[in-house]
Amino acid sequence: MSDVETDEILYEENPAMFRNNPFFFILLVLIPVIGWIWLLYWWMQCLSSKLTVTNTRIIHRTGLLSKAENEVRIRHVRNVQTRQSFFQRMMNTGYIGISTAGQSGVEIAMNGMPDPDGVQELINSRIEDQDIGD
Repeated sequence: MSDVETDEILYEENPAMFRNNPFFFILLVLIPVIGWIWLLYWWMQCLSSKLTVTNTRIIHRTGLLSKAENEVRIRHVRNVQTRQSFFQRMMNTGYIGISTAGQSGVEIAMNGMPDPDGVQELINSRIEDQDIGD
Protein backbone atom coordinates (compact mmCIF):
# COMPACT_ATOMS: atom_id res chain seq x y z
CA MET A 1 0.00 0.00 0.00
CA SER A 2 1.23 3.45 -0.88
CA ASP A 3 1.30 6.49 1.39
CA VAL A 4 -1.50 8.25 -0.57
CA GLU A 5 -3.96 5.47 0.14
CA THR A 6 -3.23 5.52 3.83
CA ASP A 7 -3.31 9.33 4.21
CA GLU A 8 -6.16 10.57 6.33
CA ILE A 9 -7.32 14.07 5.36
CA LEU A 10 -7.25 16.27 8.42
CA TYR A 11 -8.04 19.64 6.78
CA GLU A 12 -9.15 20.63 3.28
CA GLU A 13 -10.69 24.04 2.45
CA ASN A 14 -10.78 26.78 -0.19
CA PRO A 15 -9.84 30.39 0.64
CA ALA A 16 -12.61 32.43 2.26
CA MET A 17 -13.95 34.80 -0.36
CA PHE A 18 -16.11 37.23 1.65
CA ARG A 19 -14.45 36.95 5.06
CA ASN A 20 -11.02 37.45 3.52
CA ASN A 21 -11.86 40.97 2.30
CA PRO A 22 -15.15 42.10 3.90
CA PHE A 23 -14.81 45.79 2.99
CA PHE A 24 -14.42 44.99 -0.70
CA PHE A 25 -17.41 42.64 -0.49
CA ILE A 26 -19.56 45.31 1.19
CA LEU A 27 -18.49 47.85 -1.45
CA LEU A 28 -19.41 45.48 -4.28
CA VAL A 29 -22.82 44.84 -2.71
CA LEU A 30 -23.52 48.52 -1.99
CA ILE A 31 -22.76 49.80 -5.49
CA PRO A 32 -25.74 48.09 -7.16
CA VAL A 33 -27.98 48.72 -4.13
CA ILE A 34 -27.18 52.45 -4.24
CA GLY A 35 -27.69 52.38 -8.01
CA TRP A 36 -31.15 50.83 -7.65
CA ILE A 37 -32.12 53.32 -4.93
CA TRP A 38 -30.95 56.21 -7.09
CA LEU A 39 -32.82 54.82 -10.10
CA LEU A 40 -36.00 54.45 -8.02
CA TYR A 41 -35.65 58.05 -6.76
CA TRP A 42 -35.16 59.32 -10.32
CA TRP A 43 -38.19 57.35 -11.54
CA MET A 44 -40.33 58.76 -8.71
CA GLN A 45 -39.23 62.30 -9.62
CA CYS A 46 -40.33 61.73 -13.21
CA LEU A 47 -43.67 60.31 -12.08
CA SER A 48 -44.27 63.24 -9.75
CA SER A 49 -44.12 65.96 -12.41
CA LYS A 50 -46.53 66.37 -15.32
CA LEU A 51 -47.10 69.05 -17.97
CA THR A 52 -50.59 69.25 -19.48
CA VAL A 53 -51.52 71.51 -22.40
CA THR A 54 -55.23 72.03 -23.03
CA ASN A 55 -56.93 74.30 -25.54
CA THR A 56 -57.01 77.16 -22.99
CA ARG A 57 -54.48 76.34 -20.25
CA ILE A 58 -51.03 74.98 -19.48
CA ILE A 59 -50.89 73.07 -16.19
CA HIS A 60 -47.77 71.92 -14.33
CA ARG A 61 -48.52 69.42 -11.56
CA THR A 62 -45.89 68.17 -9.11
CA GLY A 63 -45.89 65.77 -6.20
CA LEU A 64 -46.96 62.25 -5.32
CA LEU A 65 -48.06 62.49 -1.70
CA SER A 66 -48.40 66.26 -1.47
CA LYS A 67 -49.43 68.02 -4.65
CA ALA A 68 -48.76 71.43 -6.17
CA GLU A 69 -50.25 72.86 -9.34
CA ASN A 70 -49.22 75.86 -11.42
CA GLU A 71 -51.66 76.96 -14.12
CA VAL A 72 -51.16 79.49 -16.91
CA ARG A 73 -53.81 80.62 -19.35
CA ILE A 74 -52.61 80.29 -22.93
CA ARG A 75 -53.78 83.81 -23.79
CA HIS A 76 -51.33 85.14 -21.12
CA VAL A 77 -48.27 83.29 -22.49
CA ARG A 78 -45.67 85.64 -23.95
CA ASN A 79 -42.68 83.36 -24.41
CA VAL A 80 -42.03 79.63 -24.76
CA GLN A 81 -38.36 78.69 -24.41
CA THR A 82 -36.74 75.40 -25.33
CA ARG A 83 -33.17 74.26 -24.75
CA GLN A 84 -31.50 71.01 -25.71
CA SER A 85 -27.97 69.76 -25.11
CA PHE A 86 -26.31 67.59 -27.72
CA PHE A 87 -27.38 64.38 -25.97
CA GLN A 88 -30.89 65.71 -25.36
CA ARG A 89 -31.17 66.40 -29.10
CA MET A 90 -30.15 62.81 -29.79
CA MET A 91 -32.84 61.57 -27.35
CA ASN A 92 -35.41 64.21 -28.43
CA THR A 93 -35.81 65.59 -24.91
CA GLY A 94 -35.10 69.02 -23.46
CA TYR A 95 -36.04 72.01 -21.34
CA ILE A 96 -39.33 73.88 -21.71
CA GLY A 97 -39.81 77.29 -20.06
CA ILE A 98 -43.07 79.24 -20.23
CA SER A 99 -43.26 82.95 -19.39
CA THR A 100 -46.30 85.20 -19.07
CA ALA A 101 -46.83 88.95 -19.17
CA GLY A 102 -47.71 89.05 -15.46
CA GLN A 103 -44.39 87.63 -14.20
CA SER A 104 -40.81 88.75 -14.72
CA GLY A 105 -39.33 85.24 -14.97
CA VAL A 106 -40.25 81.80 -16.17
CA GLU A 107 -43.45 80.53 -14.52
CA ILE A 108 -43.29 76.93 -15.68
CA ALA A 109 -39.89 75.28 -16.15
CA MET A 110 -39.41 71.58 -16.84
CA ASN A 111 -36.32 69.69 -17.93
CA GLY A 112 -36.17 66.31 -19.66
CA MET A 113 -39.46 66.75 -21.50
CA PRO A 114 -40.02 64.64 -24.64
CA ASP A 115 -40.27 66.56 -27.95
CA PRO A 116 -39.78 70.10 -26.59
CA ASP A 117 -39.96 71.62 -30.08
CA GLY A 118 -43.30 69.92 -30.71
CA VAL A 119 -44.66 71.21 -27.39
CA GLN A 120 -43.44 74.71 -28.27
CA GLU A 121 -45.16 74.51 -31.68
CA LEU A 122 -48.37 73.24 -30.05
CA ILE A 123 -48.45 76.10 -27.53
CA ASN A 124 -47.61 78.69 -30.18
CA SER A 125 -50.40 77.39 -32.43
CA ARG A 126 -52.85 77.61 -29.51
CA ILE A 127 -51.69 81.20 -28.84
CA GLU A 128 -52.31 82.09 -32.50
CA ASP A 129 -55.75 80.42 -32.39
CA GLN A 130 -56.62 82.44 -29.26
CA ASP A 131 -55.39 85.67 -30.89
CA ILE A 132 -57.53 85.01 -33.97
CA GLY A 133 -60.53 84.19 -31.78
CA ASP A 134 -60.32 87.49 -29.85
